[in-house]
Amino acid sequence: MLSRRQLRIKAIKALYAHLKSEADNMIASEKNMMTAIDKTYDLYFQMMTLPVELARYAQQRQELARQKKLPTHEDLNPNTRFVDNAAIRMIADSDSINDRIAARKLGWERCPELIRALYNQLTATDYFQEYMNAPESSFKADVALLCTFFEKELQECPLLDEVLEEQSLFWSDDLGFVLTLVIRTLSNMRQSHTDVKVLPEFKSEDDVDFVKTLFEKTLINYNDRIDCIDKFICNWDVERVVFMDNLILATAITELVSFPSIPVKVTLDEYIDIAKFYSTPGSSTFINGVLDKIVVTLTEEGSLRKSGRGLI
Repeated sequence: MLSRRQLRIKAIKALYAHLKSEADNMIASEKNMMTAIDKTYDLYFQMMTLPVELARYAQQRQELARQKKLPTHEDLNPNTRFVDNAAIRMIADSDSINDRIAARKLGWERCPELIRALYNQLTATDYFQEYMNAPESSFKADVALLCTFFEKELQECPLLDEVLEEQSLFWSDDLGFVLTLVIRTLSNMRQSHTDVKVLPEFKSEDDVDFVKTLFEKTLINYNDRIDCIDKFICNWDVERVVFMDNLILATAITELVSFPSIPVKVTLDEYIDIAKFYSTPGSSTFINGVLDKIVVTLTEEGSLRKSGRGLI
């Protein structure tokens, strides 16, 4: 499921696109934001099926080897442990995964070079050789192999990044987060399960309301937010502040005043961390200092009202 961190990032990106393009249709921009969220969920399913394609490629190689004019003993009696991986078979037979793949027209059919490269990369690893040569097989070992593959081979894979960027512009920044979801899903698989228990797109309807409200209220009140920020920037012209810093601060203020159940510390920590990845090197320190001042003032004015978990 998409985390609140991802939803905040999606809202900020949608706000950035809307404001920079000088769009005048908030509903259309919000729809684009929700489409981007759906695309991240698509990537989760796309990556879940990657081991199926690798196993299919391995099986094709073994079939071709058997058809040689002079096949060796190894050609005729290949090690099929990877091809027969029970976790991969469960994914391949999963209705919950296959239905999404079919409905959204996902898959790896147009990426034979990537599949071949990833298979060769996998088979060259020590952990794959240990798996193939283990005296006994188990569902736990089958799952562990896939988890290790997703953790070690795909975090930094330029060819995969290139293919994903060609398939969808929405996927450029989502891979690392999605790999975490895939590993979590694999880790929860059990041999007794009749289907893969895929994670939902949202934890609850509250998350849908959260991201929509965050986007809408930041956009509607954007000019007021910038005026507020201007008061706390000593010796700085607000126009000289990096646009993304202003946008992150404006979104953070919206969350502070519009979501009473979210603790102040959570909001501050989230947007300071987001600034580290999506703005300039010094932005997180700058945003931290400004938000601290804003929180003090909002509290004194009575504009910062927290309840329930937000009081923590």
